[in-house]
Amino acid sequence: MSIADELTKLDALRSRGTLSDAEFERAKQRLLDGPAPPPAGQAGGVSAINSFRRSITDRWLGGVCGGLATLTGLDSWAWRLILTLLFLFGGFGGLLYILLWIFVPSE
Repeated sequence: MSIADELTKLDALRSRGTLSDAEFERAKQRLLDGPAPPPAGQAGGVSAINSFRRSITDRWLGGVCGGLATLTGLDSWAWRLILTLLFLFGGFGGLLYILLWIFVPSE
């Protein structure tokens, strides 16, 4: 949808009384300024994935769970438990661990 269409919708809302003049001006200014940049200090999804590294300090085998702990904030023992349970119930945890061990670079 173009900016002109959005402005037309905002004007229609103001004409019907749904938006006050002040609300209309704020909405119009947000629309004309474009999307707000992400807050400082918050990584986007792509940059978070790109920063995923296997840990060299918190490791039992390959450091995958230590790296997941650093990335997500969940303790590494919890990731070890999750992957072990996934391994016991279908083997997916083992396959996932091996693939992450192979494809995720070390710190």
